[in-house]
Amino acid sequence: MNPIFEFFFGQYSEYETIDIVLEIVAVFFGFLSVWFSKQNKVLVFPTGMISTVIFVYLLLKWELLGDMMINAYYFIMSVYGWYIWTRKVDDKHVTPISRMSFNEKKISIAIFLVTLLFVFLVYQAFDKWTSWVAYVDTITTAIFFVGMWLMARRKLENWIFWIIGDVVSVPLYFYKGFTFTSLQYLGFTFIAIFGYLAWKKSIDNNPLTA
Repeated sequence: MNPIFEFFFGQYSEYETIDIVLEIVAVFFGFLSVWFSKQNKVLVFPTGMISTVIFVYLLLKWELLGDMMINAYYFIMSVYGWYIWTRKVDDKHVTPISRMSFNEKKISIAIFLVTLLFVFLVYQAFDKWTSWVAYVDTITTAIFFVGMWLMARRKLENWIFWIIGDVVSVPLYFYKGFTFTSLQYLGFTFIAIFGYLAWKKSIDNNPLTA
């Protein structure tokens, strides 16, 4: 076997074929979801829900509890976000892209801290503090929880949280042995950067929403 191929994909030799196929499908719909988010299209939510349902199953099977909770939370926030994005603020307009308010900043900090505590307790309950990965997983879970809540509310700053979480997740998932998912987060990083720029341009063109 080619050494490069073995380095990136050798771990899949121990996986069931159905799990490999499911991971690829989940990654595909995950990319679609982030792309639709960048484009500011509500299709971000149904495509994301498909991806998250698959990942919840896989991550539960792989005993990655923090990651599993991230995806379960994504699913719930997708339902909420679908409602917010399609809710009309008047007869003609739906909820616009905007910046965080002071109150939303306080809520974001609260979500981050509560998530840290919750994931800590889950790992403690299941005795999963077996490596440094668990600690990093706890932090990225909190980052993504805030990012998803802000995206559901159509806030520009959601992209900053996605970028930070994605950058950390690329080497983390590769270390865990999930190459396809690691590559997904690498792609997410670039899309998130362009997403931030696109949403910022939208706000700059409509100062009333800033």
